[in-house]
Amino acid sequence: MTRLAPKYITFDCYGTLIYFEMAPVARRLYADRVAAERMDAFVEDFSAYRLDEVLGAWKPYKDVVANALIRTCKRNGVEYRDSDADAVYAAVPTWGPHPDTVEGLAKVAKEFPLVILSNSMKDLIPHSVAKLGAPFHAAYTAEEAQAYKPRMQAFEYMLDQLGCGPEDILHCSSSFRYDLMTAHDMHITNKVWVNRGHEPANPYYGYHEIKDIRGLPGLLGL
Repeated sequence: MTRLAPKYITFDCYGTLIYFEMAPVARRLYADRVAAERMDAFVEDFSAYRLDEVLGAWKPYKDVVANALIRTCKRNGVEYRDSDADAVYAAVPTWGPHPDTVEGLAKVAKEFPLVILSNSMKDLIPHSVAKLGAPFHAAYTAEEAQAYKPRMQAFEYMLDQLGCGPEDILHCSSSFRYDLMTAHDMHITNKVWVNRGHEPANPYYGYHEIKDIRGLPGLLGL
């Protein structure tokens, strides 16, 4: 197997490195308003509306969350309260890494500069990066790029800041819809799908598959 030797290893953060607790938070928050048998559909709608909300012009992530919740509640006939978005947004910086993340990153950080490209805000991302236990060359946010993934503008911003091309990075994500599909369209040929069960496999997009971050050092010959 050819040893991958990128100039930078770039990562999605929430879901890939950090355990993304948006659904658990929503389940707790709406437990008194959504019947148990409807909760799965409710959190699926919340996920779908969050994706739809990031496809247009940039807006603060709190607005993304609020709009997605408002639309989800409307679709499901549930009362929305302004405090709902506040509660969800406030939970984000408290989330921690997946159990495998710190160990896997520690090994690759010794040999490669690590970079995050996240649909986050400048006030949120430092709390998450601090929990990852490895030095990061940079952590770029949608706020800085003025665009959320899966928009190309977010990836273009990262490449411009790094001063490199698509061929110089290895991009790692647990999501095709937010990251790997766009990475494919951006001609980022070196991609890693961290299969955390969020989405089904999609071999068309060409990637190396690992089940968690502990599998990353092996791809890099470490």
